[in-house]
Amino acid sequence: MKKNLIVGQSGGPSAAINATLAGVIAAAQRDERIGTVYGSRHGIEGVIHDMVIDLTDFRELEKLKSTPAMALGSCRCKLPQDFDAPVYQFIDTTFQKYNVGYFLYIGGNDSMDTVDKLSRFYADRMDAPMIIGLPKTIDNDLAGTDHTPGYGSAAKYLAVTMNELIRDTAIYAIKSVTIVEVMGRHAGWLTLAAALPKLLGGQKPDIVAIPEVPFSESFFIDQIREKMKTTDNIVVAVSEGIRDERGEYIGSSAKSGAVDNFGHVYLSGVGKHLEVLVKNKIGCKVRSIELNLMQRCSSHLGSLVDIEESFSIGEFGVQAALAGESGKMATIKRNGDQPYSISMDTVKVTDVANREQLVPSKWFNLEDKKVQGEICRYILPLIQGDIPKFQNAYGLNDYVIF
Repeated sequence: MKKNLIVGQSGGPSAAINATLAGVIAAAQRDERIGTVYGSRHGIEGVIHDMVIDLTDFRELEKLKSTPAMALGSCRCKLPQDFDAPVYQFIDTTFQKYNVGYFLYIGGNDSMDTVDKLSRFYADRMDAPMIIGLPKTIDNDLAGTDHTPGYGSAAKYLAVTMNELIRDTAIYAIKSVTIVEVMGRHAGWLTLAAALPKLLGGQKPDIVAIPEVPFSESFFIDQIREKMKTTDNIVVAVSEGIRDERGEYIGSSAKSGAVDNFGHVYLSGVGKHLEVLVKNKIGCKVRSIELNLMQRCSSHLGSLVDIEESFSIGEFGVQAALAGESGKMATIKRNGDQPYSISMDTVKVTDVANREQLVPSKWFNLEDKKVQGEICRYILPLIQGDIPKFQNAYGLNDYVIF
């Protein structure tokens, strides 16, 4: 008897996560070994509470690939360590009800924790579904893969937007500082993308701060004073998660202290904190810009390479599950930069869950020409091409809504 497939999405959205969903649906629809294709609304919570929809006859795959955010909805649900907890019986009941033989979960670090726990829960079951994690995060901090689907589109948005901001800030002959706050709790991959105008041979952004390098407020002010000797308009790219030498978040006193279900502190406001600092210490014109959600939902500046890779990894995940793999995460392996080429594989999800891939220390010195070249060779292939647009009668982008 054919087994059915359930796919869910979890964590923070991106401009590419629906492309992975589309890849899963496309591969499942054309394989005769799979019966019904289901989507779980709001990630694993949809399985727990039996909120699933039938996607077997869904045909707008190209539009879905270009749709930002998460068409099935998301959650931040942390499964307990205790496999005797009732929630696992709820999940198993849903899987049995829908005759599920394959469960694919699209998400980042915390989502892989869910995949890992479910895999261990079913480890000794003969009737266990094949459970596969499909990577997604704009932060690019998932271990075990060269890069994560979603990063390329966010990187393209940041590089293009920063390039435009640099043009805008250069119009007045007065001393000014513009501080651009970029997402990134522990990893500076997104901020490196925002630094591309400098890494490609430009002068700006003048200062780039990532979480991997301890941040000194006094040194920051000294840098600005020094750079003001040669330029009127200073542009700063700073990760939201920069910390001092003690490991405390910069501007932590102004943060709420609230955490999510996985214990992550809600971060925002470091740009505003540094704006006040510059205003008080230097007194020049200063503004801060928090790009916020636009980094992850701006499909109008998305990368075609990112979208196509995301679609392909969804297809690959289905084939891995059909081949009997379980407790695995699909990964991307880079085979070359010139020309750029990749292949896909799987790794044990237990080896990557709750681990982070940080910017390597060899890339900390952004004034080094060799470092600049290496970073550009890493990021540039990921931001190429434009996503096709589907527009309605009003000239606005048209997206899939389940």
